[in-house]
Amino acid sequence: MPMQDITPLNDQLADIIVRSDEPWIETEADKAWLKVLWTGPETGRWAALFRWKKGYVAQKHKHLSDAHTFIIKGKLQVRDGVLNTGDYDYEPNGVLHDATIALEDTEYLFICDGPVMFYDDNGLTSYLGWEELTRMKQAANAHK
Repeated sequence: MPMQDITPLNDQLADIIVRSDEPWIETEADKAWLKVLWTGPETGRWAALFRWKKGYVAQKHKHLSDAHTFIIKGKLQVRDGVLNTGDYDYEPNGVLHDATIALEDTEYLFICDGPVMFYDDNGLTSYLGWEELTRMKQAANAHK
């Protein structure tokens, strides 16, 4: 019996490769950077690497979708716990975070199924999703 035809119907399919020398995007001067790995406009999903200097504080936020965090190196204070190098954290849709603090110079992989909303005592301050990340990456590439 001949093998079933598994040729893709979409001839535009291709891997997305982000090389290790892709530049980091500075998000707060001398304190925080990110590297956009992938954004999925079809689903709103995105993946990024974050690099935070010791003492960096990410403001309060709410996850508007679930997310996965893997600590590559360093240590983060998240809610009442500490994430160490090698730790994995699943964050469900709707979870609230107070400030997240880098207790050491930290790098982590973050894979998110949608946006994250940042807020303070007066309400919404910003949000981060695939569109913002795409714009940030485009701006960084324009300055290469």
